[in-house]
Amino acid sequence: MTAPVRLGWWLSAEEHDPRDLVRQAVAAEEAGLTTAMISDHLQPWVPAQGQAPHLWTVVGAVAEATERLEVGTGVVAFVHRSHPVVVAQAAATAAVMLEGRFFLGVGTGERLNEQPFGERWPAGRERRDRLREAIEIMRSVWSGSNANRRGQWWAVENLRLMTRPAEPPRVFVAASGKASATLAGELGDGLIGVSADARMVDVFRGSGGDGRPCVAQLHVSLASSVDAARDSAFHWWPQGVVPPSLLGEVARPSDFTAMAEAIGPSTIGQNVVCADRADPIIAAIDRLVGAGFGTVHLHQVGPDQQRLLDLMKAELLPHYSAVAA
Repeated sequence: MTAPVRLGWWLSAEEHDPRDLVRQAVAAEEAGLTTAMISDHLQPWVPAQGQAPHLWTVVGAVAEATERLEVGTGVVAFVHRSHPVVVAQAAATAAVMLEGRFFLGVGTGERLNEQPFGERWPAGRERRDRLREAIEIMRSVWSGSNANRRGQWWAVENLRLMTRPAEPPRVFVAASGKASATLAGELGDGLIGVSADARMVDVFRGSGGDGRPCVAQLHVSLASSVDAARDSAFHWWPQGVVPPSLLGEVARPSDFTAMAEAIGPSTIGQNVVCADRADPIIAAIDRLVGAGFGTVHLHQVGPDQQRLLDLMKAELLPHYSAVAA
């Protein structure tokens, strides 16, 4: 492993009280991490996770509690829950409060977070079209001019946004396949991924994203033993065994629990690094870096956040500092 890598912290809003999320952000900054991402959910994946605080409220609190930590959203979707004009205002305010250390992560969303509005759940192509329009509208709003734009799915009329940062927020687009990676390359300031897929990174770069940052999320269950790590992963992150094609399609947390119990825990290690030491985590990070990701945000599954934070300080950050040198 010779390529430099930046390690970040994942703030899992499905699993933690909003006050704990703020404390985690402070602890990550104190540990020497320079970037973090926070998930945006209306419901947790499964009832056992137990949380789903309002994204923008937590981002505002993190902005006031930290001094250097970059904060990104992971990710905001534009289906029924979030209108691009509302998100444009929220993101602009967050960028002002964070003074240049904010980016807006966006994606096509999950039915889990949209079904409560009682509207039709669109297919993937339509959600990508909605996302494309949303990005264009937000950039129009951030321009400072009088925004007027009407698309097939979204519109803005006679809005001049007054509270704006010196530079518009960067927009990172989450992708899991060729179509979304193409959209990310065409419109995004960066790519967000969850797998070591070099082909997807190549599509992003070939579609206009060459030279722009690629950031990844890595699920980790670090415990006193590998068996304990697997048990913790399946308890707190059981949707990790659900096929990726179904993650966006299931409507209720209880349905994810039922699916996970039917599948069983045997494949949890395919999507969560279950470890009792640093080496398997380093190997997983290196695979992402080898695929083209320059930043990897680590998500410690479950309540024991301090265990991974301690490993970050003792081994992971020194290891990658030595590699970069």
